[in-house]
Amino acid sequence: MALSPTDVTQLAAVDSARAARVLSEVRSATLSGQRAPVAPRPVIEQSWGRMLRGGVDPDHGFRSGLLSREEVQRRRETTALKHVLPVLREGLLSVADIAHHIMVVADEQGRVLWREGSSPVLRKADGLGLELGADWREEVVGTNGVGTPAVVRRPVQVFASEHFVRTHATWTCTGAPVTDPRDGRLIGVVDVSGPLETMHPATLAWVDSVAKLAEARLRELHLTSLEQLRAVAAPVLARLAGRAAVVDRDGWTAAVTGMPYTKRIALPKSLSPGRRWLPALGQCALEPLPGGWLIRTADEPVPRGATRIVVDLAQPRRRFVTVSGSAGSWSHELSPRHAELLYLLALHRSGRSAAGLAGDLFGDPGRTVTVRAEMSRVRRYLGGFLDHRPYRFCEDADVEVLLPADPRDLLPWSTAPAVVAARALSGGTY
Repeated sequence: MALSPTDVTQLAAVDSARAARVLSEVRSATLSGQRAPVAPRPVIEQSWGRMLRGGVDPDHGFRSGLLSREEVQRRRETTALKHVLPVLREGLLSVADIAHHIMVVADEQGRVLWREGSSPVLRKADGLGLELGADWREEVVGTNGVGTPAVVRRPVQVFASEHFVRTHATWTCTGAPVTDPRDGRLIGVVDVSGPLETMHPATLAWVDSVAKLAEARLRELHLTSLEQLRAVAAPVLARLAGRAAVVDRDGWTAAVTGMPYTKRIALPKSLSPGRRWLPALGQCALEPLPGGWLIRTADEPVPRGATRIVVDLAQPRRRFVTVSGSAGSWSHELSPRHAELLYLLALHRSGRSAAGLAGDLFGDPGRTVTVRAEMSRVRRYLGGFLDHRPYRFCEDADVEVLLPADPRDLLPWSTAPAVVAARALSGGTY
């Protein structure tokens, strides 16, 4: 009796070896242009078509170079996936380990950033090239549970010879895309993989449900960030008489005054302080706030005045940066590392490279990955007041540093070589 594609999937749950043989025949026939005993599932057939048109070799796997450990760490620090990693671990790892699977989390470019689960299966994954930093885009390694879901933007299970590349035929993988709920942008793929005998049809729904939980967590985080921005916006908007709005960096509205509430305002991809034309509002003046932007329409007069930035290091236990401009002022409490960075940038108004800051902080110019990750966090609240290449305060800002009366109290916990050297020279206010 002829089998349908659905029958083969169900057969794999009870007789994986027989299902693998059937799919091997299907693959061989399809790739050679002959009539297959069973039609491939549509999602697999369409993927195979893309691979044939793209020139992927079905008989010889290709492995691109692995990312360095430093680059993997940099991507881990900058991806939104890091915020949902606990959700993915809780939802997948306990079952995956029992079922002899591993969990793989890749970014939107198909690069593997995390791999966890069964140790024996991790060793088998090494043999397939499913390693940290590996590139598992569909156009690189063929039909698979990381690259294919990223292309079709829905969960996909790839079993045995449904993999386009023959060397992956001993493997089964099930992946689901994770998208940013703010804009629908793909941020990565979560995948559960293992030897072909571990395949089960229910894995697809399981992985998809956990991916949706991760997206729900991202929505919660976004709402929390809007609430925090709303608290910053309230005193700023209260001082304005015209039409104005405060939005986050993606244009989601936290608060408005003098105008109807709009859920989201379209922003250009690249923003800087000053006058800009926005499709929904026309000519506007933009000014950065912690976590977002103040937008004032052209009918609201914008008083001229230089921005003043005060880095307050006078108290050893609490450190702040305060920004004052035409719309008022706001403050942000600094972590120890950010206090060090802003102090160093205030000392070097002409700017410092990532390597220069790494030398200042760690005595090792090679630690640029850590510096770039921390500077990206600083820019979340200082935004347009910081330039880069090199890192520096913007030219039109008046920057002041408040120092403790006793030089020994200058960032007293800091072991950064540049700070240690400065303690013997600094004091008072400049």
